[in-house]
Order: sequence, then structure tokens, then C-alpha cells
Amino acid sequence: MPTEFLMPKLGLTMEEGTIVSWLVADGADVSAGTPVMLIETDKTETEVEAPTGGRITRAAEEGQTFPCGAVVAWFLADGEEPPSPVSSSSVAAAPAVAEAQGVTTAGGTATGPNTHGAAPLTNGRRFVSPNARRVAAELGVDLARVVGTGPGGRVVSEDVEEAAARGDTAPPAPQAPAAVTPAKSSSPQPTHVPTAPPTAGASPPATAAARQLADLLGVDLAAVAPDPTERYITRDSVARYVRERLQVAQTSASAARAAAPAPLLQTPVEVRRMSGMRGTIAKRMHASLQEMAQLTLTMDADVDAVVSDRERRKADGAAPGFTDYVVAAAARALHEHPVVNAQVTPDGIAILPEIHVGLAVALPEGLVVPVVRNADRLRLAELSAETTRLADAARAGKLSLSNLEGGTFSVSALGMFGVDAFTPVINPPNVAILGVGRMRDELSLVDGQVTSSKRLTLSLTWDHRVLDGAPAAAFCQTIVRLLADPSSLD
Repeated sequence: MPTEFLMPKLGLTMEEGTIVSWLVADGADVSAGTPVMLIETDKTETEVEAPTGGRITRAAEEGQTFPCGAVVAWFLADGEEPPSPVSSSSVAAAPAVAEAQGVTTAGGTATGPNTHGAAPLTNGRRFVSPNARRVAAELGVDLARVVGTGPGGRVVSEDVEEAAARGDTAPPAPQAPAAVTPAKSSSPQPTHVPTAPPTAGASPPATAAARQLADLLGVDLAAVAPDPTERYITRDSVARYVRERLQVAQTSASAARAAAPAPLLQTPVEVRRMSGMRGTIAKRMHASLQEMAQLTLTMDADVDAVVSDRERRKADGAAPGFTDYVVAAAARALHEHPVVNAQVTPDGIAILPEIHVGLAVALPEGLVVPVVRNADRLRLAELSAETTRLADAARAGKLSLSNLEGGTFSVSALGMFGVDAFTPVINPPNVAILGVGRMRDELSLVDGQVTSSKRLTLSLTWDHRVLDGAPAAAFCQTIVRLLADPSSLD
């Protein structure tokens, strides 16, 4: 029978992949292990090999995005035909864009918007994340009106917030009229005559006018606080409760409007979608700043000794880059300050036993952070060879996911752009990141004599939940001390 070819899950953080290109023709005979597809994940581009042999029949086109586990093709033996109609697993995995536009999916099963403009999946099922349901309940958003933009058309919290900004709120409960003021009664009602004391489980003491207003507005008297003077619920108590609830609803609506994007100032010449690597960077950096108490300090390091050591090594052969010296010093400093090599968990601060340093590499489409594993155990020449290999692989798009995961600390350098100091943003789940500025000549006065020295500025951002300013400064001082004695890095 036909063998399904699924969008692979290449790492713990991978949720979806985009088909960049097919490497074999549709209908071609391939053998197991043949690269057949190039996909883009949130971190890198990766070739995917055929898990088995057979005639490949595509179920997806280049440029489409699918969640992990979705059917993107089949492998057929002689005489076999692809399933028809398409299996439910492949239909459910159709891209959200196709659903939102009512486009027929790869297998021929059409999906389209419902009467509210939302895009249901096949078989009447709609996938809504638990967080999206919570946000919808808080903002009063009708999920039936929300178009999902997550994997497979899944409704995510960002979709709910956008719907709230547009005013797609849930319809009011049938029993609650629009106005708070009740209609006038033909017969006057007492306003301060409490009913008989309640028995166990009955409603709290309240005046008849209070009960009439509560019934009219659909208010549960058990939720209303009694009048502090009268010691029972009055009509004013109910009105006060309703006003407070309306104020909460208005505050939530105002917050949703404030979160809505600002209108375009001009007609753009181009709109670049924040998806793939760019989208992942945006989400993670925003989450990093929201979830951590980040502070940054700067400290100058004298690198005359580093310059001399590098010149000596250059005469003997290959020489490490200046950033390699900083990475090596940081890795050894993490040994002396283990709290910096940590992550925050629900149970507390987890001190990690191994030191894996990530080195930020800039690419045209974004930033990747390949990881130098066990950086503290490498001699300087070994570390330099590894950083060169990782940087070359990153620029060639040849990094594997194993090269990108597991970092416990990061180093980011902007000195090559003439930057002295900056504020790097921590790469979760790390608790610190080190920025490296440009090397410069600086004059100083020593024993009445003007001298010149080579210096660079280190910018350390750390999570104040994990460590305070003094231990953060001490960690940075250790790096400065190690750079002053490059022999210690071997």
C-alpha cells in the first residue's frame, strides 16, 4: 500500500516546516536515503531524505507550510496509486493560508470560510489552542469569528487579540439588556426594606428593589457585596457591582485596542512577512524581554596581551579570531561562576553541569546561534577551529539542528561594525549573554606618562531573577582577568 511521506519533526522546538524546493521530480523513482525535499524550519534549511524507496507522488507544493506529521507526499510501488480522497491527516495539515482563503487543499477537499469569516478545518473541526481559549474568554471574543493563522489553521492567542482589536466580541448573554437603568415600574417599590433573613443556601439579604434590578440585569446576588452601612444588598449595591464589571470590560477592551498595530503612515513599497526564521526571532526576543528582568552592564577589557598572543600564533600558523579569545574566557569564567550557566525552571534555578557556548552569526534572513559544545574543555586552537566550522556552515545553510540546540550561554559580537557597547537580548532559556564591542586604541595616564593600549568593551546582559548586579560584575571581571593572560585559555 502507499507509504505516507510526512513533514518531519527535526527538533524539540520545531512545530512546522516550509517546503523550499523539491529535489526530485514528481513521479520519479527514488531509493531510501535519497534527498528529496529541502525544508525551512524556524532555525535553518535542511534536506530531507526518503525513508523508503518507490515512486514519489507529491501532495504539497513549494512554498507551503505544514505542521510536523502532515502528509506531503506518498511513496508508491509499481501499480499503486495515491489515496483518493486524501487521508484526513493530510487534509488537517493543509496550510492556514489555504483555509483562510477557501482554497482547495492538496487532495481536492475544499475548505472555506463560515458565515462569520472563520476558516474551519475539515469534518467541522476547528483547532484552538488552550491559551487562545483563555484569552478569548478574558476579552469576550467570539471564537466562531476568528480566522486561525497557526499550523493547520489552528487559532492562536495572537488571532484572538487581533479579533478583539477589530471588535469581534462575543454576543451578550440573552438575559442581559444593553442598558443598566431598569424600566420604570407602574407601582412603587420599597428601596430599603430587607427581606427576611435567608436560610442556609439561600440568597443574601436584599431589598426588593435590589432583587428586581438583579433579575432584570441577570446578576447573581451572591456576587454582590452588601452595603457597608445598611449591612444588606440595596439597589445601589447592584448598580455599583454592574458599573465595576463594565469598567473591567472597558479596561480589557482598551488594552486590546492598545495592543493593536498602528495604522500605516505610508503605502509601503514592500511587506516582508515575519515568518520562518524572522518570525521565530521576533517571538523569542519579545518573549525574552517580557519574561525576564534583564539588565546590562558594560566593562572595558585590556587586550594588549591578546593582540601579542595572536601575533605570535599567526607567525606559527593559523591564529584565533579576537572573538574566539572572548568565547574561551567566558567558558572558563562560567566554571568559576556556575550560577551564570543556569536556567530558570518551575522548581527554581537549575545549575547546569556542562558549558555549551552559543556564538551569534548574522545571516541575510536573520540570526542563528550555533553552539560550541563543552567550550571550556577545548584548547584555544580547537575552539577557533570549531567556531570557524560552525560559522561557515551557518552561512552555507548547512547547519544541523544538533548544532543549534543546547546552548547554555551566548556571545554576540558587533565590533566589526564599529559598535563599542550595546544591549544584547538573552536567548531563552539562558540567563545571560555577552556582547563584544570593537577593539580600539585608548590613551591613559600611568605614573605621569601617557600610554596607549588596546581595549574593547564587554556588554553583559543578565536575568536579575537569577543573580544580582555584584555577582554579574564579578563574572565579567573574571573574563577581563582571563583576557589579560591568554596563556590561561590553554
